[in-house]
This record gives sequence, structure tokens and C-alpha cells, in this order.
Amino acid sequence: MTGRRDQVAVLCTVGLTPHLLGEMPNVRAIGEEGFTARLDTVFPAVTATVQATFTTGLMPRDHGAVGNGWYFRDHGEVMMWRQHNALVRGEKVWQAARARDPEHTTAYLCWWWAMGADVDTTLTPRPVYHYDGRKSPDCYTTPAGLRDELTARQGEFPLFHYWGPTASIASTRWIAGAARHVADTRRPDLSFIYVPHLDYDLQRYGPDSPQAVRAARDADAELGPLLGDLRDRGTTVVALSEYGISPVSRPVDINRALRREGLLSVYSQRGMEYLDPHTSRAFAVADHQAAHVYVADPSDVPRVRDVLKGLDGVDEVWDRTEQAAYGIDHPNAGELVAVADPDAWFTYYYWLDDSRAPDFARGVEIHRKPGYDPAELFFDPADPAVKAKAALTLLRKKAGMRAPLNVVPLDPTHVRGSHGRLPQDDRDGPLLLCSDPGQQRDRYHATEVKDLLLRLGGLA
Repeated sequence: MTGRRDQVAVLCTVGLTPHLLGEMPNVRAIGEEGFTARLDTVFPAVTATVQATFTTGLMPRDHGAVGNGWYFRDHGEVMMWRQHNALVRGEKVWQAARARDPEHTTAYLCWWWAMGADVDTTLTPRPVYHYDGRKSPDCYTTPAGLRDELTARQGEFPLFHYWGPTASIASTRWIAGAARHVADTRRPDLSFIYVPHLDYDLQRYGPDSPQAVRAARDADAELGPLLGDLRDRGTTVVALSEYGISPVSRPVDINRALRREGLLSVYSQRGMEYLDPHTSRAFAVADHQAAHVYVADPSDVPRVRDVLKGLDGVDEVWDRTEQAAYGIDHPNAGELVAVADPDAWFTYYYWLDDSRAPDFARGVEIHRKPGYDPAELFFDPADPAVKAKAALTLLRKKAGMRAPLNVVPLDPTHVRGSHGRLPQDDRDGPLLLCSDPGQQRDRYHATEVKDLLLRLGGLA
């Protein structure tokens, strides 16, 4: 292929729904220039799964990313938030683009599955894990020198504003600035840009809260300069969301229920309890409103299913046949998949006494927890001195001292927003906005995004 390439930028505006679009004039202008469509997502409607579908055009049964984490049977471990792109099977959109145009370039900025992705430019959060247990903010880039460019230009990656109780607009501001710099210096033909801000207060306070409205306005303001730059370049912009966040009021302790039935096992060290997947007959990897339930002995499946169906807050329980109807029937999935009621969500908690909780339970520790923990977005309200303790801990860390940040509550009832179920109403579901009216439709499915991007880039 020769001649001018059509540049395309994809903004993953997490949690964007029709309700919040009214508060975001800069994002709304994308659809006013082109079109706005409903976006039918996949199950589970969580970051790692949906982004894998966007980039491959495949259902989870085919690409294998069945959640933000799962039980890796060949390792005997629950692993959350893995990053290696090779875990996602199937041809990626940038690979399809290069097959049509070998000189086509892609920038992949803070989308998931970034490590090892065969793109031209990569940016992803990547803390420094010191040998003494300390964790320092940083990022990983390809080419490696981009990390130094961005740090010199914007300061270090704001890791503690990207996730945790201090998560804030600072992370979206940094990523938007990085995207502008990459556009100026690399001029990619296809850019993927992650916009995390709506995830925070919508989970903390709920999607109908005043804080959610403020978050939408703040995110839109930070995107204004980036969108202006892209418009000036003649770049086609797609803004889409992986899911809508729904109001919730009921945490469901799915693993505690399995433990009380004698199905889940733990082991103890120094007075703390840890999930033991090797000896458990059944355990759940909780992921927002979805949970993969792994059952060691097939003969136990009927009993485990009965336990789950009798648990308040569980809407449906799917075996392999029922999983197939939702495209989630992959070997990585649990023998059973539980779906929470619309106003409920699953905790990962497996201990029965908080005094026996593992030390990581009170910290921001996304890789050690055997499930997703939205309580990490909160300072423990039960501790009036928690913020002062956090500030002291950060000072100790800056001085090079090892200082665990134990600020996360063990009370899950503070969480007011969740996702993962397929939406029951379009008003609560994700959107796709595109500045090119030539591809206008009322609805798109998540599996159609890959082909849409190729068409917008003149590659289909």
C-alpha cells in the first residue's frame, strides 16, 4: 500500500453510558460529527476480557481472556491482572493492519495486555518492585527511551493516582498528555488510549451520584486538548466503553459460602489464612459481578451448583453448556460461572474471621489477592487516623524504608458501583462514538470493533 494512511485513535472511556455522555461535551462532539451507537459487550463485561475482544474480534471462548484473572491450572495459582499479550489468542487488529500494509504503525497506551504486544509504541504502568518489598511508581515503554521522554516531560507515572484510595484525575491527565506526545513524535496510524477516570468514583459512590457527574466532567475536560489535537490532524476518533457501571448495594461472599460447606480449603501461616487451591474441592475467582468457580472433582459439580444457587445475591449459575450460550466456554473458565444479581457483586474474601485475614487484604495488592477487590478504592472509614497513617507511610517509603500501606477496609459495603453482567437496559450499557459518519449504525457488537477500525484506516 502506498500514499496517505488514514489515522485512527481509539479512546477506551471506561464506564461511559448514555447517562454520563450528557456531561461530556468534548466526547459527545465525536458522535455529533459522526455518529453514536449502542455497543453490545461480551461476558464478563470487565476490562481484560472486553479489550481482548475489541482487539481480536473474538469471543472469550476463542481468545481465552475469560476475566481480569483466572485459575491457571498448569501453575496451580490464581493470577490476576496478567499483562502478557500472548495470553490473548487470535489475530490482533494491528497484525491484520500490517498484513495489508507492512508500514502500518500502532501505539498501545495503557490498554491491557500490553507486555510483549508486537506494536510499535507501548506504554503501560509498571512499578519498580524493590528487593526489600518497596514499590515505586514507574512505567514500561517501547521504545525504552519513551519512558525517559515522558518522565522528563510530565514527571513519573502517577501510579498511586491510577489505582487505590488516592486514584484521581491525575492519571487520566498524565495518559492524555502522553498520548499527545506520542502523536506528535511517533505519528502512529492507529492509537489505543485508555481513559480510566470514570472507573473510580462510579465504583466508590455509584453511577447516579453527584461524584459520578463530576468525574465525567473532569475526564471530559482533560480529554479536550487531546481531542483538539486529533481533530487538527484529521485523525478519525473512536470513543468506546467496555461496560457500564451499575448501582450495587449487596456484596456476596461467595468463597465464604463454599468454605462453610467444607468445599474451600485454607492454610495458615503466622496467624493468617491463605486460599489453598491445591486442596480445595471448589473455590471462586471473584471478578466484579462474575465469578469463575473451579471444581476439582466433576462429581462435586452438582453439589457446588446447589450451594451457589442457594446463596443470596446469585442470579444464575452456568455449567459448560450454559457458558457456551454466552461465548465463555473456554478451558480457562471455571467448571461453573456464577452471575450476581443486578444490585450485587462478588467479594474474593475466604476467611471467616477478620483477625485471620492475610496481610495483603488491607493493602493495595492486585496481584496477590485471588480475586478483584474494589475496596482498594477506599481509605478505611473505621480508622479516623487512616489518612495520617498513609501520609506517614509514604514519607517512610520516600526515605527508602519498607512501610506497608495498610489502609484498605475489610468491610465491602462501601462499594456502590459494579459491572460484569450483561446490561439489562441500553441506558446502562456501553457506547461507541465515531467521528466518521460513513460507518454509521445504530448498534455495534464488541466483536465488530476490530473490523470497524480496519475500515476506518482504509485497510478493509
